[in-house]
Amino acid sequence: MITCKALLFDMDGVLIDSTPAVARVWGQWAMQHGFEPAEVIAKAHGRPSLATVQEYLPNADHEVENRIVERMEIEDLEGVVPLPGAAALLNSLPPDRWTIVTSATRALAEVRLRAAGLQIPRSMITATDIRNGKPHPEPYLKAATALGYAGRDCIVVEDAISGICAGQAAGSRVIAFPTTVERSALLKAGPDWILHNCADIRAACENDFLRLTLRGT
Repeated sequence: MITCKALLFDMDGVLIDSTPAVARVWGQWAMQHGFEPAEVIAKAHGRPSLATVQEYLPNADHEVENRIVERMEIEDLEGVVPLPGAAALLNSLPPDRWTIVTSATRALAEVRLRAAGLQIPRSMITATDIRNGKPHPEPYLKAATALGYAGRDCIVVEDAISGICAGQAAGSRVIAFPTTVERSALLKAGPDWILHNCADIRAACENDFLRLTLRGT
């Protein structure tokens, strides 16, 4: 059992499974521009799409190109579903004790959450709301502040190396899921706990704290 003040969730790979859609969109984009699809897909996961566009097309109009990718992602919702335990865990939490911190834009995040049938928190932090994406701590620090807490008071739930690093840099403890990254790679990143998914977390609110019961892998 552990305690914290709030939970900060990544979205893709933690609350919802969007992997097939991400692979289709970025694979198609990569082929259109002559890049290796598998490499681009791996690079795109866990960080703002704009960062990937800037890396691969340094001389392009990044805003225009990013809007094209975002439109492709918004239109491709096939296979976007909640991951095990996600809905039950979110429903068990007071609304002021959790939020989502995602590298997706706000428009894309809301579309995917609705497709998966999950709540859209009031204080959600997206790529639209920040200047520095993961692994920079800004997204998680901003989310903690929006809930009224310091980073050290929160536990981050992530599946990507960049997100784990962002949570650690924000001073938070980190729970990691081996959803999109091999367990061995997660171990090297050094999260505090590695669980299967949200079904391994039980939460109860006690006075000013959340009490979490973790079932480890």
